[in-house]
Amino acid sequence: MELFKKANAVRLRSHHDKYLLADVDEQSVIQDRNGLVKNARWTVEIVESGNVLRFKSCYDKYLTASNMPCFLGMTGKKVLQTVPRRLDSSVEWEPIREGVQVRLKTRYGQYLRANGGLPPWRNSITHDIPHRTATQDWVLWDVDVVQLRPPPKDPPPPVTVAPSDPISPTSISPKLSRLEVCHDSSVCTPVKSEGRIIYFNVGDENGNVDEAIKEHSFNFKGCGVEELRQTLEEETGLNDILVCSRNPLNGKLYPLRLHLPPNNATIHVVVVPSSSKG
Repeated sequence: MELFKKANAVRLRSHHDKYLLADVDEQSVIQDRNGLVKNARWTVEIVESGNVLRFKSCYDKYLTASNMPCFLGMTGKKVLQTVPRRLDSSVEWEPIREGVQVRLKTRYGQYLRANGGLPPWRNSITHDIPHRTATQDWVLWDVDVVQLRPPPKDPPPPVTVAPSDPISPTSISPKLSRLEVCHDSSVCTPVKSEGRIIYFNVGDENGNVDEAIKEHSFNFKGCGVEELRQTLEEETGLNDILVCSRNPLNGKLYPLRLHLPPNNATIHVVVVPSSSKG
């Protein structure tokens, strides 16, 4: 639940390495390998009255556990995107952590399941209780944070202006309102609302990365290396880290020191302890 409290929007990746998508018919829910489309983005709503969430699609419809059978002879029920008259338990999902993955459980004890097998069962999404060992992992989901939830802002202190020192409207530069605040003012760039995608892995003191672990990702709207390092400390829960990039020629890691690539380009980094050798 702590992960979702930090997330404003996420992508959900199934055991089959496919993403949960809101279908273009604005009713169905499917899975597909392309996670870069807008249909793979789900806005997270936290229900204050309990440890549950709602997920809203790009069509402003909620991920809904319906009572409609999916296929004849199958126990799973359809998962749809709907706009109910009132927000009831059918649109509420309880996240249950299992290692680095989560299960999403309905109020009735069933789980969001990404189905495999032959068509039409393949790529369908149901909610069910997996009874066979072979399908136990079908209810496990990796969570990719697309956009962090902005922290609550404190109200600004009142500003008192002395009558003898009026503020001229021309003294405020319009350029300042279009720049991000960063630690290195020489590399500040105009704000872009979507930011950039940061993919990262965590390495050991020798810079080794477990290749079996998939990269995590999140949306980063900052512009400085130090700001990125602080964000990665929050994401990983680690302290005193180095943010490194991998040399495409020899595969070696080197720390990011000066600035990030321009134009909000997507970057891949490796997080290592600052005491790392070499």
